[in-house]
Amino acid sequence: MRVLVNLIYDPDYKGYVADVPELPGCMSQGKSVDAALKNVKEAIHLYLETTPRRRKKARKPSLTAVVEV
Repeated sequence: MRVLVNLIYDPDYKGYVADVPELPGCMSQGKSVDAALKNVKEAIHLYLETTPRRRKKARKPSLTAVVEV
């Protein structure tokens, strides 16, 4: 399964927050990009393991765009 993960740097935490928009409430964090991605992979596995009925709902398409202002 492939899912989009948004990584956002949090200056207060001094690390990255990893959010999975296709899986509501599924997120994690880490002090580096690699740590955040490793942690969010575990969060995704746990999310799907504990809420198997949500698997079909989780396959909503998502779009990501970058805009310049």
